[in-house]
This record gives sequence, C-alpha cells and structure tokens, in this order.
Amino acid sequence: MTSPSLPVSFRAPFEGDLRADLALALRLADAADAASMARFDAADLDVQLKSDATHVTEADLATERAIRAIVEAERPEDGVFGEEFGVTGNSSRQWIIDPIDGTANYLKGIPMWTTLIALSIDGVPRVGVASQPALGRRWWAATGLGAWTNTPGGTPARLSVSSIDSIAEASASFQSISQWDEAGRLDAVIRLSRAVWRDRGYGDTWPYMLLAEGRLEFVAEFGVKEYDIAALVPIITEAGGRFTSFDGNDSLAERSSLATNGSLHEAFLDLLRPTGETETTR
Repeated sequence: MTSPSLPVSFRAPFEGDLRADLALALRLADAADAASMARFDAADLDVQLKSDATHVTEADLATERAIRAIVEAERPEDGVFGEEFGVTGNSSRQWIIDPIDGTANYLKGIPMWTTLIALSIDGVPRVGVASQPALGRRWWAATGLGAWTNTPGGTPARLSVSSIDSIAEASASFQSISQWDEAGRLDAVIRLSRAVWRDRGYGDTWPYMLLAEGRLEFVAEFGVKEYDIAALVPIITEAGGRFTSFDGNDSLAERSSLATNGSLHEAFLDLLRPTGETETTR
C-alpha cells in the first residue's frame, strides 16, 4: 500500500502546518506496512514472550525500527514512544507507535491487525494513522483537516460518524468480556448488551474505525496503553465522534477508552455508571 494523495481540503492553511506532519505519518505507515507484511504468515516467524507475558514477534520489532529510523532522520528533535522500545527523546512533540496492534492475530496468520501511528503535541494527539496492510485498508486524520480512508478507486473518502441518537438503535462493540470482568464492570457490559440494538466484540482497532465510518455508535475497552489509542483519537474526533476514558475524562493515561458517535456519549456514560453513582459523586 502506498500513501494516498492528500485531498484538496488538506491544502488549506492551518496553524502549525499539520499537513506536513500527516504526510510524514502516511509515509511512516508505508514503511511500516513493508516491514510487517514481509513476515506476515511466515512459517518460521520468531515469537517471544515479554516480561508481561504478552507476545512479541520479530515483525513487531522490525516495524517499530522502520518507523523510528525515519523519524530520527527527518524529525530528530521529536520524541518517540513505542510499545517495543519505549520512550526516546524529550519533546512537546512525540510520535506514539504501536507497530502491530493485534500481535495475537498476526502470529496466527489472521489479517486483522493494525499499525498505529500518532503525533501528540503538548500531550494531545493531533495526527493519527491506522493501517491494516493485510486487508488493504488505511484510515488517517489530523486536527482540523478531517478524517479519511482509502477506497478501491484510490480516491480518499471522508469519514463521518452516524447520526443515531437513541441507545436502543445503537450498535456497540465491547471488545472482550474478560476485559470487562477483570475491570469489575461485568454488570455494565450486560446492561449495555440489553440496552443497545446490537452488540459484538470485534476487537482491537477495527471497531473504532467502523465507528468513524458511521457503522457503530459505541466502542469501549480496558487495559489500554497510550500507544493502543493515541492514533485513534484524531480519527474518531475528526469524524465527528467523541473519545474519552471510561469515566469520561480526556486522558490517554487512564487505561480505558470509550468512543462514541458523540451525540450518545453522555447517554452511554450514564448507562454504564455504577448503580447509585451520580455525576456529582464521581
């Protein structure tokens, strides 16, 4: 997959010139795609266990190295925070990288995995790219420049969340039951499943992109790190949605995420709030 041509609207003036940052992020995704696809579904793929008992493959490492090499060459003053090699540099501008989000799928030869690339400025994600090369899909956004995805014809299509304004008509992805159980929120996910029109656990990055495309109204999960969600924030928000922690806070560091089409955000927060807890007691 090669970087798409930026739509005409990207050429409009914007303070801070995020157009250049987005163009770089798309080229980083190109390099990442080449590195990750080179070893996808390889019979001799090297897989190791990390200290936290999660898997890491040689492709995770190679993909992050490919991204870092370009950032270090072209933006040497920017910082980098990657899942595999941690934090380097000290800057108000930080590239946040998950080289392969969905490593468990990758090592099984399942094509549902994503490279996530974000640029955070003063702690706020301003640029985001989510690339799924095994499926030929990519989504990207920058603050004030809209959210976009590729199409079979090659012309980028602008993303927009749905206009559904009733939970009873909403479609939700809860990621995995075990996450909610471990977070002590099992009652909440049961309540969610009974309230919405349809619920599924699509998993990882894809449901957030479905939300940005207007196909879902709710996605939430627990145990997330900054590199799991930073790239998703600009894509969701530029598509018209809202992205917070599970408790409604605007933070990448709370280890939970809740994304909606925006119009239903407060209603979902109210639905999932523990029984007896009100906004004033939170």
